[in-house]
Amino acid sequence: MTTYGPTVADVVGHVLADLGVGHAFGVVGSGNFVMTNALRDGGVPYTAARHECGAATMADAYSRMSGRVGVASLHQGCGLTNAMTGITEAAKSRTPMIVLAADTPVAALRNNFRIDQDALVAGVGAVSERVYSAASAVADVQRAYRTAVTRRRTVVLNVALDVAAAAATVEGPVTLGVEVPRVRPTVESVTRLVEMIGAARRPVFVAGRGARAAGPQIAELASASGALLATSAVANGLFADDEYSLGISGGFSSPTTAELIADADLIVGWGCALNMWTMRHGKLINPDAVVVQVDDDVDAIGAHRPVDLGVIGDCGLTAADVLAELSGRERLTGYRTPEVKSRIAESSRWQDVPVDDSSTADHIDPRTLSIALDEILPTDRIVSIDSGNFMGYPSTHLSVPDENGFCFTQAFQSIGLGLHTAIGAAVAQPDRLPVLGTGDGGFLMAISELETAVRIGLPLVVIVYNDAAYGAEVHHFVDADMATVTFPDTDIAAIAEGFGATGVTVRTVGDLDEVRAWVDRYAAWETMRPLVIDAKITSDGGSWWLAEAFAGH
Repeated sequence: MTTYGPTVADVVGHVLADLGVGHAFGVVGSGNFVMTNALRDGGVPYTAARHECGAATMADAYSRMSGRVGVASLHQGCGLTNAMTGITEAAKSRTPMIVLAADTPVAALRNNFRIDQDALVAGVGAVSERVYSAASAVADVQRAYRTAVTRRRTVVLNVALDVAAAAATVEGPVTLGVEVPRVRPTVESVTRLVEMIGAARRPVFVAGRGARAAGPQIAELASASGALLATSAVANGLFADDEYSLGISGGFSSPTTAELIADADLIVGWGCALNMWTMRHGKLINPDAVVVQVDDDVDAIGAHRPVDLGVIGDCGLTAADVLAELSGRERLTGYRTPEVKSRIAESSRWQDVPVDDSSTADHIDPRTLSIALDEILPTDRIVSIDSGNFMGYPSTHLSVPDENGFCFTQAFQSIGLGLHTAIGAAVAQPDRLPVLGTGDGGFLMAISELETAVRIGLPLVVIVYNDAAYGAEVHHFVDADMATVTFPDTDIAAIAEGFGATGVTVRTVGDLDEVRAWVDRYAAWETMRPLVIDAKITSDGGSWWLAEAFAGH
């Protein structure tokens, strides 16, 4: 046994370490200094960010890509408000993570840092918890951690300064004391789903975030059911090696993928919201199709569209139970015909769609750029995506090895989170090359964290799709004065060099030779410096995925 103390702050940090948090990110101030060091003393690695929003999003991405609970450690008041965009993204994505936030004492009514942190946190959909006293500290931390892992929620654990400084000791290690429950579907639900699969001729399974741990079970059921496989954007890569995988369903679907999904007579969403993004405002659902949604959260069923059957259950357990019911029966051909298999192989990937290259001597077509980089960069990668008009190109034209090769923090649709996402994802998957697709606006908004990537020796490849504008607005408000959303050309490569990264300006395919040289040095373990590719891209006239997105506003 080990004694933790002498204060509540020490106890909180050590108990979180005992419970199994994987990595902490933060900006340290007087309020969270002791708790952060207690985490480190408990064996939790720590990465210092340059901004609290960066820390929160790094923790979010780490939690998504590692399967462990990440921590963001923040100062009271302004530390928390600085982090709120990242916390909101995590909360909307139901990311199980802990935000460890200092707070002002309840009696300090005129303290400069005083805000209603509980109300702020609740207002963005996160769960506000609190350490109330020295006597309850262990139970309070256990409750916060339990909520994060069992309910898949982003939890802000507030610790007031006077409580943090109170004397406290506890004997460790401390355990959670409960197991994360897995919901088994009812026999009736399984029977109905088996009947629907048996009656279908063109079934499609769409897996989302809630199915990322159930890929093998869903793929095996799809094989027995004759179903094609697709994913939402956040689960991209889940079925990467399956010959009947269509890739991403939604705004990023290739023409072949969209056509095959839209012709389905049964769509089963596995841990997938089937929202307007994944179903293209309903365009990918045949009016006569039967729609099923499988989720272990009852509130998720039918939240975005009516369903014919809602199955309350863990995706892996549900797929296994349905497969067991199908065992012994004749294997269904369904949608898995030779013709469909051939179409998928020949044209379901965007890399297979011919490009009417718009490149000039000064600007490169973003599709040509992305296809070339897909060939140049190592295949064992983890791709992160910022938000903006450009975002479809790296999402569609950069291949990923599996579901742990793609991190998509887009639930809040905030630009500027991509660089933070890439760092957190890279920490979670350290054996893969981290690759970021971002726009010039989002990258410049977050550029302070480039120093973090340089400082920790991260061989991060940043692809800046630079159109010298906020492209979504340029292409949406076509007849308006563009002075507010267009900018002079910025030498982003030179700025990157100033941070200690390697900067490369790309205007033509020939300029990518410098990228090849960097990749060769990376493969030979000769560089651990980030590479920033300032790609001067041609205008696409407005991306199709954002045209659909704006139609929903």
